[in-house]
Amino acid sequence: QVQLVESGGGLVQPGGSLRLSCVVSGDFYSYYGMGWFRQAAGKEREYLARIHWGNGNTDYAGSVKDRFTISRDNAKSTIYLHMNSLKDEDTAAYYCAVQRLYGLTSFSSWEYWGQGTQVTVSS
Repeated sequence: QVQLVESGGGLVQPGGSLRLSCVVSGDFYSYYGMGWFRQAAGKEREYLARIHWGNGNTDYAGSVKDRFTISRDNAKSTIYLHMNSLKDEDTAAYYCAVQRLYGLTSFSSWEYWGQGTQVTVSS
């Protein structure tokens, strides 16, 4: 079992920044892909970014690659999503998840999910 707990969401003005955190616990040592997703109201869940827990390689969705940065702190078992230049359309619930093999693209490869943290971008 793997547990993930997100935090750091909230209300932010357009153009602002936020840093989301995801603490990973349990038996996650065989999971090498750590990722962030979001789901806006009435829309499908969207992949944002992933990071390799071991070597730190990263990958981003084209829609956020110039504004969002994923990072990790192995000592704290935590992954982060740094979000800059936030827009109204970034409003969504943000989720972290883990996959055994880094780079798999199917949603089913993400085996464990956090409960989500809400980000609202509004003036």
